[in-house]
Amino acid sequence: MLADTGELLDSFLDFVKERGVELYEAQEEAILALFDGGNVVLNTPTGSGKSLVATALHFLSMAQGRRSVYTCPIKALVNEKFLALCQDFGADNVGMITGDATVNRNAPILCCTAEILSNIALSEGADAMVDDVIMDEFHYYSDRDRGVAWQIPLLTMPKARFLLMSATFGNTDFFEDVLKKLTGKPTSVVKSTQRPVPLDFEFRDSPLHETIRKVVGEGKTPVYLVNFTQREAAEEAQNLMSMDFASKEEKQAISAALTNVKFSSPYGKEVQRLLKHGIGLHHAGLLPKYRLLVEKLAQQGLLKIISGTDTLGVGVNVPIRSVLFTKLCKFDGSKSTILSVRDFHQISGRAGRKGFDDRGSVIAQVPEH
Repeated sequence: MLADTGELLDSFLDFVKERGVELYEAQEEAILALFDGGNVVLNTPTGSGKSLVATALHFLSMAQGRRSVYTCPIKALVNEKFLALCQDFGADNVGMITGDATVNRNAPILCCTAEILSNIALSEGADAMVDDVIMDEFHYYSDRDRGVAWQIPLLTMPKARFLLMSATFGNTDFFEDVLKKLTGKPTSVVKSTQRPVPLDFEFRDSPLHETIRKVVGEGKTPVYLVNFTQREAAEEAQNLMSMDFASKEEKQAISAALTNVKFSSPYGKEVQRLLKHGIGLHHAGLLPKYRLLVEKLAQQGLLKIISGTDTLGVGVNVPIRSVLFTKLCKFDGSKSTILSVRDFHQISGRAGRKGFDDRGSVIAQVPEH
């Protein structure tokens, strides 16, 4: 085991170089601050490489014989991150807890929902076997219903080093001051507005299906069709069956990719029918295997349209060229309200794929009137 932090930093930078990755300035600043032993508040756009900074902390923590925990807001993200970490660090070194499933829970790297870490913090406090905490999508801190799960670890785990990550933090002064006070460690705020793939924003006042037809015709696919309920996502996907998005060859490729997939659940046949038409459906009400299948087909470039809820905007690794908002209001549990600026930016950030697109497109559908 390497003990010298400088040697560890050199080893990690060699790893990055071998992958052919050139660090952005914000990534480099954040990694150096972590290797200096401090907390980091990382506020950079979607697609700017926050995951690589998290990987750096996992590496440092594991090399020093410490234990790191990565939290995500939704189970789908936990599953995805767990698989990615297994590839980087080996399955024996990575565990997962979601509430539905537990794998290798005592591993030196643990991936879990924020609520799981919150429960650990409440039950074990400062004595918890957690040395380094990475909290992704940290803007959930201000969520009316779930924010407490992001707040508790900060208040009850003074020995831990924290990496807080979000593309939509807002004012970060509070977190910088609080982390310094609660942990006694230096805290760096790393901000950047530089997006690897710039975004174009526009309104369209044509009927929704005409807008979709134009966007697909302009080659701005895959299109993420943003809905705010599972029912709306399913209905829009069904409505699109009357339009032909995929060529004969593309449909054959999709059918070939589905050859060994079983659609045995009651809703499975509907999912299969949509996929064969080049349309993906993605929301939390679907079985995980169907969501993963949609993500896999999208990554292979086989889906032109993905009709999903706004949870798809929370970091799930689906390559998207265009984000199309069907409307700009959502039900917040008690009433319909205009989408917050934070939520709009968070979802919009899914547009544009580094290495694939020169620009991403964000389109807001003008409401019917």
